[in-house]
Amino acid sequence: MAIETELKLSLTLRAASQLMDHPVLSGIEPQRHRLVSTYFDTLDHRLRGKRIVVRYRRKENEWLLAVKTAGALSAGLAQRGEWETAGTLGEFDFSHVDDKSVREAVESARDQLQAVFTTDFTRHAWLLASEDGGRVELALDRGWIVAQERRQRICEVELELLSGSVGKLFDIVRQLQETLSLHPEVRSKSERAYALALDGPLSPVKACPVLLAQGMRTTAAFGMIAQSCLSQLQGNELGVCVTDQPEFIHQARVGIRRLRSAIRLWEPLLPEDFVARFEPLWRNVASKLGDARNWDVFASETLVGLREVFGGRPELETLARYADRRRAGCRRAARRLFKSADYSRLLIEFGAALIALPEEGGKIEKFVPRCLGKRAKRVAERAATAVGGDDAARHRLRVAFKQLRYALEFFAPIIDKSVFLNYHEAASVLQDLLGRLNDLSVAAQLVAEALPAKQGQIIQDGLQQQTAVLLPEMNAALNAFLKRPVPWE
Repeated sequence: MAIETELKLSLTLRAASQLMDHPVLSGIEPQRHRLVSTYFDTLDHRLRGKRIVVRYRRKENEWLLAVKTAGALSAGLAQRGEWETAGTLGEFDFSHVDDKSVREAVESARDQLQAVFTTDFTRHAWLLASEDGGRVELALDRGWIVAQERRQRICEVELELLSGSVGKLFDIVRQLQETLSLHPEVRSKSERAYALALDGPLSPVKACPVLLAQGMRTTAAFGMIAQSCLSQLQGNELGVCVTDQPEFIHQARVGIRRLRSAIRLWEPLLPEDFVARFEPLWRNVASKLGDARNWDVFASETLVGLREVFGGRPELETLARYADRRRAGCRRAARRLFKSADYSRLLIEFGAALIALPEEGGKIEKFVPRCLGKRAKRVAERAATAVGGDDAARHRLRVAFKQLRYALEFFAPIIDKSVFLNYHEAASVLQDLLGRLNDLSVAAQLVAEALPAKQGQIIQDGLQQQTAVLLPEMNAALNAFLKRPVPWE
């Protein structure tokens, strides 16, 4: 089995033309091929569910049968297993696949395989070699995905590592980005083709479990978790840019919050310059998405509750119109953010920095109790001031709970399940209560922004009444939670 390591980036047609003359490629004669590929799966897309790709590709006069495991893309970087051999289109001999589980999966599907989509593109490929022996193939692909009589353009750059360190891929991209606008691509050609073939609506991408294992180095665990957070963030970019569904912005923000929580959790073990450089940048991205999320919640949830209490009062209609305008403006700002060169550079730079982190630290199971204990202690300290405190005190407690909950989810694979589930569920319930209280606090600020004080007073009174109803529930849940045994000791 070969391990394919590649960095995939999208670019405009204009940038693709400019790439051909980039100094990085100066003096290197490209190879030009037309590549026509047919992808196969069962009628129920069984292989897709197992993240396996079966493809026949025609290159010149030869057909190549490839089996790939679909690696998760993060900041454009993917590592996947690949088995390729010469074959005859429509015949499936998988004897070259030496991974038992993958071979069993494709063998069991062989008699049901049928063509589901094709790709047809022209590839210009340059071989880049460095003095230290590193070799990278840079490929510019331009053409089409064709599925169910629908087409989608392909215009992307792939950098495949042939030898040397993964950091070499990011070094080349940095040079390209000096003059070209390149964005890390979160979906492979096959993933985009499946979406085109199914022609279904986009779905928000939620956090996936990170499969940490006993004995893993702490910095390696951080890298896996950070990559998972980036995948969640990038998985929601397209939904933010082409739909008005609030959940895409929400899940993108969750990805950033999880990432920032991970950076804070591992801060004592990470290089100081890594934290100092990237934490403020991710905080800035989160802030820009925060306004959009606040107005989404206000328009789709808080206003609904206010109408149930106050009916069709004119103040509410004025408030609704204002909220719609601000919501639309914040959504446009979120789209500009995801399409900006600064955001693309941040993804690339952060991805490069993750790869460059030294593999240090002790075993993860020794790190977990200390880390979670610190987070639980912070929750207890802030709980003391939140009970009977103001909105700011409850917000600080909410932030502490989020950090504890994300840490629990990060470390779930190596925590005692018999205690973990109840503890995590109690933390989730309490965080939800604190979230509802925070939404009411934010709503009061938004009402003050939208309406003159006298006109908005009745609404503010209503928000305070809703807060007063939730506070006893929060206090009771908090007291019960603090008495629970922790699952990491």
